[in-house]
Order: sequence, then structure tokens, then C-alpha cells
Amino acid sequence: QVQLVESGGGLVQPGGSLRLSCAAAGSIRSFNVMGWYRQAPGKQRVLVAIIASSGSTTYADSVKGRFTISRDNAKSTVYLQMNSLKPEDTAVYYCKGISGGVDFWGQGTQVTVSS
Repeated sequence: QVQLVESGGGLVQPGGSLRLSCAAAGSIRSFNVMGWYRQAPGKQRVLVAIIASSGSTTYADSVKGRFTISRDNAKSTVYLQMNSLKPEDTAVYYCKGISGGVDFWGQGTQVTVSS
């Protein structure tokens, strides 16, 4: 079974940047779609960005122009570059991969944007 492990979260000041990584224990080529979701306290988990095996991307309106999702198949890793971070970006960020109609989730990494 493929495992997804996120890293790169932490505490950052408003306006700062972070890069999240999602490493797969196994090839990510089998994932048709990979993405990042986030869940703030007391709220539902929502889509942040997804990237298809073709390289096409989709972003939530709230992060367009600030976040960039990318994938490196050779390293079996998906990245989320987050710039111009805002306090409302504070959440646990989860990596998700979809393969054969099955969802695989990572354990999540905390991102806190605060001065």
C-alpha cells in the first residue's frame, strides 16, 4: 500500500513563504491526480490545489496567484509552494493521491501563519 508523508509545515509570519512536500513510498506515476487539501479548526477539509498526471493544475480561488503545486515523478514527490501567506491560511495541510478510484491520504502537516 502506498504511503504519503507530508513535511515542510511550521510557523511563519504573514507575507512569508513555505514549501510543503508530499513524498510517496512508491511511485506517484500510478496516481492520476494528486493534491493538497487543508482543514482549519472547526471547519471542513477543503481543496487547495490538485495536479493531474498530465501536469494540468486547479487551484482554489483563495490561493490563486499565491500557491503553486508541482510534481516530480522521479522523486515521487508533490510540492506546494506557498507565498504571501495570510493568517487565514492557517490549517493542517493534507496530501491526497487518487489511484484506481481509491483515495490515499497523508497524515497532515500543520501550517500556522501568525505574527
